[in-house]
Amino acid sequence: MKKYRSFFIVVLLAGFYALAEGQVNSLPMADRVIIRKSERKLFLERDGQIFQEYPVSLGMDPVGHKQRRGDKRTPEGSYVISYHRTESMFYKALLISYPNRDDVREARRKGYDPGGLIMIHGLPEAAKGEEEDFIQRDWTNGCIAVTNDAIDQIWNLVKDGTPVDILP
Repeated sequence: MKKYRSFFIVVLLAGFYALAEGQVNSLPMADRVIIRKSERKLFLERDGQIFQEYPVSLGMDPVGHKQRRGDKRTPEGSYVISYHRTESMFYKALLISYPNRDDVREARRKGYDPGGLIMIHGLPEAAKGEEEDFIQRDWTNGCIAVTNDAIDQIWNLVKDGTPVDILP
């Protein structure tokens, strides 16, 4: 019987692992991403129902809508996920379609460059071992940052073209 004990333990652990993986893999694909800046949360939604949420960090000057390049604000408005970006200074990144036509029109009216390259991204390499520090403060240049574990999940649950609403 002792001979089989470790075998049963391995099989049992493998079963628990498969069950846990199945729960993650059984999550639906998101049909909308919602970021509530005031709550510092990103929500994944399917058919009007939120099924996942993640804490986020925002731009260093997070209150209000992004006006121009370099203002350190996270935009507010309706966008889409443009594409999954593998080459980034961050772990992984989903590019957001900022600026939209309204953003460009408003920035030009004021004589500004609206900026761009707004992403939902993981953490920089420098954050290793300090993930909680990074996610508890606003530090980006206007992007939405999540932990690397979170961006792994979001990466797999959000397709290019998915609408993104960034709310105050």
